[in-house]
Amino acid sequence: MSIIKRSANAEKQKRFRDKQKDKGKKQVRGYVTPQAMDCYNELSDKTKWTDSEMLSNALRITYAAYKCGQIKLLNEWLKDHDK
Repeated sequence: MSIIKRSANAEKQKRFRDKQKDKGKKQVRGYVTPQAMDCYNELSDKTKWTDSEMLSNALRITYAAYKCGQIKLLNEWLKDHDK
């Protein structure tokens, strides 16, 4: 029974991945839209950060903005720059 359950779960995950690919999304620590992928590639090209460094630094920036009460400012900048 356990093997059947694992197999069904693997099939479910495969269907989900296929649906995301069909929607034009690419997996980078989760599925992202083409617009988000463009932003990711732009940051990667400019900074030469690895995927792990990108995630770590994004969390640091977001946390720093939160601690300084600047989340609204960060969100407005992202909206103003179509990011």
